[in-house]
Amino acid sequence: MPKDKHNMAAEHHEKAAKSHRTAAEHHGKGEHEAGHRHSSEALEHSKNAHQHSQEAHNKSIEANKKK
Repeated sequence: MPKDKHNMAAEHHEKAAKSHRTAAEHHGKGEHEAGHRHSSEALEHSKNAHQHSQEAHNKSIEANKKK
C-alpha cells in the first residue's frame, strides 16, 4: 500500500543522491560529459521519487477518507 510507494520513493531519492555525488566528482575532474550523464540520471530518479511520493500521498488521503 502507501508504505510500498514510500519505500520506492526513498529508493529513488537515494539513487538520485548517489548520481548527484557521482556527477559532482566527474565535474570536479573536468569530465563534463560523464558529469552531465550522471546529472541526467539524477533528474530521472528525482522525477520517479516525486511520482511515487505523490501516489503514496494520494493513497493515504483515500485511505483516511474511508475511516
